[in-house]
Amino acid sequence: MPTLLLVRHGRTTANTAGVLAGWTPGVRLDEHGEQQAAALGRRVAVLPLAAVVSSPLERCRQTAEVLRAEPGPDGPRPDVLVDDRLGEVRYGEWTGRELKALAKEPLWRTVQAHPSAAVFPGDDGEGLAQMQHRAVAAVREHDARVAAEHGEDAVWAAVTHGDVIKAVLADALGMHLDLFQRLSADPCSVSVVRYAPLRPFVLRTNDSGGDLAGFAPRRRARRRRAAGARGLAASDAVVGGATGT
Repeated sequence: MPTLLLVRHGRTTANTAGVLAGWTPGVRLDEHGEQQAAALGRRVAVLPLAAVVSSPLERCRQTAEVLRAEPGPDGPRPDVLVDDRLGEVRYGEWTGRELKALAKEPLWRTVQAHPSAAVFPGDDGEGLAQMQHRAVAAVREHDARVAAEHGEDAVWAAVTHGDVIKAVLADALGMHLDLFQRLSADPCSVSVVRYAPLRPFVLRTNDSGGDLAGFAPRRRARRRRAAGARGLAASDAVVGGATGT
């Protein structure tokens, strides 16, 4: 089961302006966001990345390119693969509007309390449930591809958006989408998931500064001996708590 790093893009000019960027073209990282991405690149440099997949939006591609450009322990990174399914929620007529104005809209309360029923207005508006379906399908598909091409110990990164990460985490945690507002995904944070055959394991959420070295692939022989000693299947949770990475 590969290790997935769910990475949110760095801070943008829209974030600081309090505007809902959505799919607005040309929204880039601000100076602080560039610094966040550079710091994240240094943190991730300890890990071999088998793949870097990104939302098509510029702020994510900027962040993903920083991760790709930082040499890993196994040499140059692979090129960034863009997948529209990891793109931001299509907010329709809400796109480009100030958050303080949107908070007065009746739909805002639905987004907060019953997000599975929220569908954004306009011809290109999307439901949050639709977004979760496409995003989970994307990460599952890429995870299976990484496993097939690079092995079960591979590490890969998906660079995407806050609500998308929260929706993927809610699915992995077995939470109803209506509870996903309890989760946070700050700019340039990392959340870590492993998709085992029986269940996903959520290993970290909204981490903006922790050491990631523990997620590096272990030696295969050592892993086989450890698994044999415990007698555990890959999907088993350790009763009483695991020993950590």
